[in-house]
Amino acid sequence: MLTSQWYREKYLLDRMTFRDLMWAYVLYPSIQMYAVLLACSIFSAFVLLHYFPVSVLRVGGSIVATLLAYPFVEYAVHRFILHGRYLYRSPWTAALWKRIHYDHHQDPNDLRVLFGAASTTLPTIVVATFPIGMSIGGWVGAALSFATGLACYMVYELCHCMQHLRVNPKNKFLRRVKRHHLLHHFHNEKGNFGITSLFCDRIFGSQYGSAEDVPFSQTVSNLGYADQERSHYPWVAQLSEQRP
Repeated sequence: MLTSQWYREKYLLDRMTFRDLMWAYVLYPSIQMYAVLLACSIFSAFVLLHYFPVSVLRVGGSIVATLLAYPFVEYAVHRFILHGRYLYRSPWTAALWKRIHYDHHQDPNDLRVLFGAASTTLPTIVVATFPIGMSIGGWVGAALSFATGLACYMVYELCHCMQHLRVNPKNKFLRRVKRHHLLHHFHNEKGNFGITSLFCDRIFGSQYGSAEDVPFSQTVSNLGYADQERSHYPWVAQLSEQRP
C-alpha cells in the first residue's frame, strides 16, 4: 500500500529542493526497509557474538574490507551489468533491465525510476558482503558486513539523487562527482560509472572530466537499445509502450 501511494506522485528531481528530496528519500519504502534491515543486522551481530565469539580485529576487518570492496562492486555492477546488453536480449530479464536502468537513462530526473528495486539490490548486497564477512569474522562478520553494505547503498542512493537535484552541493568533491555523473547521462554513457567515488573510473581508464574529452554518444539516452537491437529484442519496447 505504501509503495503504491509513493508511486502516485511523480517526483522530478530538477524541480525539487534538497528538503523535498530528503522527505521523498525517507518516505521511500525500500529506504525504510534498508534502515530496518541495517538495525536488525547490527542487533543480530551482537546476539551472534555470544554464540560465535570473535576478536575485535576480525569484526573491524569485516567492516573495513566491505568498505574497501564497495567502490569496486558499485563500478562493476554499473558498468558491466546495468550498461551490459545481455539483460534486454532475453524476455525473462528485459523488464528487469528496463526498470533498473533503461528508464532512468530515458528520464534521469524521475525519482520513481532512480531508486534501485529492492528485489535486485538486496540479493546483490548479500552476494557482495556475506563472503567477505564470513571469511574474516564468521557469522558475526557476515552480519556486520551486510550491515555495512546496506549503509553504503543507502549513501549511494542519496548521492545519486543529489547528483540529479537542481541544487549544487557546497562540498567540492560532491560537486565534482555530480559533474562527472551528469556527463555520463547527457554526454557519453561509456565512462564515469562511479556514483560515490571516482577511484575505479580513474584506475580502469573510464573517467573523463569534460565534454571536450570524449565525443558525444548517440546512445547516451537509449544505451544502445535502438534500431536493429530494438527490432531483434522487442520486449523493452513493448513494455515501454504499455507504461502510462
